[in-house]
Amino acid sequence: MKRLHATFSGTVQGVGFRYTAIRIARRAGVTGWARNLADGRVETVAEGSGQALEQFVRELREFFEGCVCEVQTEWGEATGQFADFGVRY
Repeated sequence: MKRLHATFSGTVQGVGFRYTAIRIARRAGVTGWARNLADGRVETVAEGSGQALEQFVRELREFFEGCVCEVQTEWGEATGQFADFGVRY
């Protein structure tokens, strides 16, 4: 199991990004959270198999094609601290 910290930039606030991330994460079997940042980006922390996490990012990029300009990612080992995927404020 892996942990992914990803930051999405572009037009990613006000377009349903976080709630779409919930649907995609749950379908992919990914746990964690998404939140808006003050600078207009969306930050996610997600845990799951490497394949599930790659699917999560790929589907978000595809769904928001034209909105996401850049994705910054950092990979690590999963901590197992999340039971589900949700929104943080």
